[in-house]
Amino acid sequence: MTVLDDRIAMAEQSDERTLDMMFEWLEPAPEGYKVEIVQGAIYMSPQRQTHWRIILNIIVQLLARYPEERIASDVRIDFPGHLNGFASDVAAFKEDAVQDSKGRWRYQDVEFIAEVISKDTAANDYGPKLEAYAAAEVPVYLIVDPYTAKWHLHTLPKDGEYCSNLSLDFGTAVDLTQTPVGIKLTTDEFPRESSAPANPR
Repeated sequence: MTVLDDRIAMAEQSDERTLDMMFEWLEPAPEGYKVEIVQGAIYMSPQRQTHWRIILNIIVQLLARYPEERIASDVRIDFPGHLNGFASDVAAFKEDAVQDSKGRWRYQDVEFIAEVISKDTAANDYGPKLEAYAAAEVPVYLIVDPYTAKWHLHTLPKDGEYCSNLSLDFGTAVDLTQTPVGIKLTTDEFPRESSAPANPR
């Protein structure tokens, strides 16, 4: 029996245990790489400077609303669906959020997620992760795409889908005042990526 066969067998017992085992097999992750499991598939992607600058810009702005201890970046959070262990680029949590017995944040406590597009994993952010965040009823999901210089805001999750979707260019503020986040995020200083677009939308 191969390692993959073992993992499939474990999946039949418990998704959480299977995710734990898969992450254990991946430790330690290569330095400078982000590791996620999306629908049972493992993704390792290097972080580019442009990617990090946007993440940092978002976090700095969120600090006006959230204390440091309620913001995370590249920290594992398990989401609904088959074997979804995401390390979201930015996550912000409710005021009464508490970590579970394993020291992990619960998806039920997430108020805001931002994903900054990387060329190799763009399809996940626009597809399976969008679906998982909607199923988890994350109030605000923001996709920032430095390849197209656009951001895509998804709000009002209901029945596994986001009812409101808005896409605008960098330079236009992301108005979150009518959401639990309660602030506007400026995008004037978001850097662009010069290579080919990650997503044709």
